[in-house]
Amino acid sequence: MKKFIIDNSHSEVGFKVKHLMISSVKGNFGSFSGELSGSLENLNIMVNVSTSSVNTNNENRDQHLTSPDFFDCENHPSLTFESKSFDVTNKTITGDLTIKGVTHSVSLDCDYNGMSVDPWGNTKHGFEISGNISRGDFDLSWNSPLETGGVLVGDQVRLSIDLQILEEVSELITETQN
Repeated sequence: MKKFIIDNSHSEVGFKVKHLMISSVKGNFGSFSGELSGSLENLNIMVNVSTSSVNTNNENRDQHLTSPDFFDCENHPSLTFESKSFDVTNKTITGDLTIKGVTHSVSLDCDYNGMSVDPWGNTKHGFEISGNISRGDFDLSWNSPLETGGVLVGDQVRLSIDLQILEEVSELITETQN
């Protein structure tokens, strides 16, 4: 069984959500880690994302997102994803997403972009993962009605994850006994 780790410097966990019902606000999480194991046709994936690392390029909004109205980082410092199935042929990954202590099964689109060896001899694989989730399903329901109708923040969140993973090399060390 192969083991892989996320190459954080070449990966991004991003999202976007409607604002005022007329445009989208984009953001990402700067701190995340994960372990993957198995074969590329049947990966087991466990990802942990630090909710306090949310960044939308607006300090006041980011502080609001870390508050109990949204991620409640003090009580829920991370969100997690644990895969249940990975189907390379149908380009889907299904698993349990836990945000703010609430877990739901989600199915995401997953494109495998291939494999390459970097200049230092490391084997890497690339994926683009995307899909929509309802923030209300995860108790991220804070909102404000607009006098023109609609709400300040849309319910649907578009996930956009660029993932580069590194194959871990296990070297067998043998000792010669004299």
